[in-house]
Amino acid sequence: MKNKLKPYTDLVRHNVNYRRLWLAQIISNFGDWFGILAVYAIIQKYSGSEFLLGLIIVVKMLSLAFSSPLAGYITDRFNRRHLMIISDIARGLLVLCFIFITTSELLWLAYVITALQMVFSAVFEPSKTSSIPNVTSDKELVVANILSAASWSIIFTSGMAIGGFATAYLGTDIVFIINGLSYALSSVFIYRAIIPQDMMSDEEKKRTANPLVGITEGFRYLKNNSHVLRPAMAKGTFTMCVGAMVYMLIIIAEDVLMLGSIGLGILYAARGIGTGLGPVAGRRIFKKESGWIRSIGFFMIFCGMMYGFVSSMNSILLMSIFVILAHMASGSNWVFSTVLLQRRAPDVFRGRVFSIEWLIFTVAQSVSVMAAALILELELLTIRQTMGLFSGLLVVSGVVWLFRVAPKEKIYTDEIETHYQTEKTIT
Repeated sequence: MKNKLKPYTDLVRHNVNYRRLWLAQIISNFGDWFGILAVYAIIQKYSGSEFLLGLIIVVKMLSLAFSSPLAGYITDRFNRRHLMIISDIARGLLVLCFIFITTSELLWLAYVITALQMVFSAVFEPSKTSSIPNVTSDKELVVANILSAASWSIIFTSGMAIGGFATAYLGTDIVFIINGLSYALSSVFIYRAIIPQDMMSDEEKKRTANPLVGITEGFRYLKNNSHVLRPAMAKGTFTMCVGAMVYMLIIIAEDVLMLGSIGLGILYAARGIGTGLGPVAGRRIFKKESGWIRSIGFFMIFCGMMYGFVSSMNSILLMSIFVILAHMASGSNWVFSTVLLQRRAPDVFRGRVFSIEWLIFTVAQSVSVMAAALILELELLTIRQTMGLFSGLLVVSGVVWLFRVAPKEKIYTDEIETHYQTEKTIT
């Protein structure tokens, strides 16, 4: 067991800049997941509407989506370390504003604050993800991403579980204060890190001074480089269905299990456990990166089947087990696609590539959640039937991925291997 953990402990022990970036992620993520249930609690308290609960998720995702193209341009053009510090400070101040929502007439503020918070997250996330290859060696990159995913899941698990109890017993105001402080502490660790970056040349900066030019170039780069576009589409394709099912866990905890915030904390903790375990297990099963795009299709099918079981159960224990299994697949998809993008996209385009990936991801999730929310609000299907519908659609998506996307990746990896063998023969 000690030998299996050694690559991860060595990375944290010896790579000080990755360690500081990693600690910043842990702290800010804890605040995020610790505080999100308090936002849900405010909406349920002052509205009780399933539609308005789903709308906060949609606002969150669409705010990320609309700001992502410009954010990607900014993260390629300016110092990413400085951008992350500014984003952390701004988000810390914004979450404190949730405290002022004390009546149903002020509930609109929750949507405005969330939207602004996500604008700064749209800058922070691609800055952070783009920075990981710059503070790690080629050998450390996969380990660094698996550790980041595992840490996210542990913090997600503990943050959601503790946040559920804290929201119920301490009140939302205390939760928001802790969330704000977490962003402040995160900015301190980023401030202390040294994060190299390949900056645009003066000529390129001048040519892309108009943001529309820089943004358009990012889209054009993805269009012309299908080997980068494929992993960029992986998360969005996955969340077209998973986004709705994760949203429906909120309603299942409230209306099926009758456990409220505590039940949601447990189910979301199960989601976090699966996300952490999945990439470790996935890398052992799919050892060659050349097969990772194909594996994503299998992950979709497996995840859809697991949520199909969740839709038919009444036991929180059994639900939690299948949620863990489902998100082992989604966690593997996340890490595999991220590593492939980090390897394949050059540094001067990496911010825009990851921001476009966020755009695809957030739009897909928003459409997914809104569709599920409307189905439930209009009572077209029951909660179980709706989850069953989306789980079936995810299985179909996986099959399509295997037969339409994976073969193109096979052609690309075969060409790379042939080129490598030719170069090896010549030398």
